Amino acid sequence: MLDNKFTVIDSHCHIYPEKIAAPAVASTGKFYDMTALGDGTVDSLIKIGNKSGIDRFVVQSVATTPHQVMSINNFIADEVKKHPYRLIGLGTLHPESSTLEYDLNHIIELGLHGVKLHPDIQKFKIDDYRCLKIYELCEHYNVPILMHTGDSRYDYSNPNRMLPILQIYDNLTVIGAHLGGWSVWDEACEKLSGLPNFYVDTSSSLYELSVEKATEIIRRYGVNKVLFGSDFPVFSPDIELERFMKLPLTDTERRMILSENVIKLYNL
Repeated sequence: MLDNKFTVIDSHCHIYPEKIAAPAVASTGKFYDMTALGDGTVDSLIKIGNKSGIDRFVVQSVATTPHQVMSINNFIADEVKKHPYRLIGLGTLHPESSTLEYDLNHIIELGLHGVKLHPDIQKFKIDDYRCLKIYELCEHYNVPILMHTGDSRYDYSNPNRMLPILQIYDNLTVIGAHLGGWSVWDEACEKLSGLPNFYVDTSSSLYELSVEKATEIIRRYGVNKVLFGSDFPVFSPDIELERFMKLPLTDTERRMILSENVIKLYNL
């Protein structure tokens, strides 16, 4: 509890097995030309939470090849079992898998609460025909997708590709990471705000946006459609929480973004 006033759930954290955490974090930092602030391990994440008053973390990882899907999903589920009161797990899928329905059912059986996709790292366009089966299945089984969205350097995950999917699969719930579009925040907000099945998180955004701009974007999406997230280990949850608390929001709005929205969205 933050100052015994707010329950805080960080809805966007990446974790890795200790033996591969260092190279995985370095690779992500290189991809975004940033120096990651965390080490990508669960122990480190929980220590930050204990120090800063963050109660729970939504954790995930991304499969860059189909054969990684099962091992990643098992790893996430095992970590959640070790820390059931601190971690909430998401699974991953890969559009080139020949067993997509089995993979998703395995995610559900493991008790994971959604699916994480990263088009830029997994190298697919959001509206690629290979992904349509994922959207069909997640819509059918009512499984939310946390989707990396936005990158001015590429055209895998930008708003122009997100928009038709949200319109076609109108019962599919998508959380657009990074306020809907990393590095293309205004374009994303213009195209995607107001869509009933689209939510956003604050990860990897508050470091770049002014207080005024971040607040404007949050209000345009609607405070009931926004989740607090840090993007650990690239950013540190305690620093991102400090940034978030500087936004001129009411306590009621903060409660919604810090915990209430994610609880409803993932049916916790």
